[in-house]
Amino acid sequence: MSFIERIDTVCIKVRNIEESSLWYQEKLGFKVVYQGLSYRVLSIGDSSVPLTIEQDNDKTSTSNQTYPIFFTKNIKETYQSLKEKGVSCGEIQIDGVNNFFDFYDADGNKLQVCFWE
Repeated sequence: MSFIERIDTVCIKVRNIEESSLWYQEKLGFKVVYQGLSYRVLSIGDSSVPLTIEQDNDKTSTSNQTYPIFFTKNIKETYQSLKEKGVSCGEIQIDGVNNFFDFYDADGNKLQVCFWE
């Protein structure tokens, strides 16, 4: 039996905690459930795993970075909604039963959304 019980949160480093917090709320509809001095914990729909954004003033590169993959029931509608909100999005990819696309937050952090049945 593992001593690790679950994933508690996924953390993304950002340059400006206030601007990033607003971006995630306005563009993705996430809700702030806890505020620390240099971080915010955001709830994501019905998920039990929140997203934590944390201020990092020394952030210089987003390459080779872990990224969250969000799930949606309607990939095309989600894609269109993000594009209409001015979010930078890659094209929808189809890999067998998995449909997904990358998109980027205000700090250039890669995020991904997927749909599968």
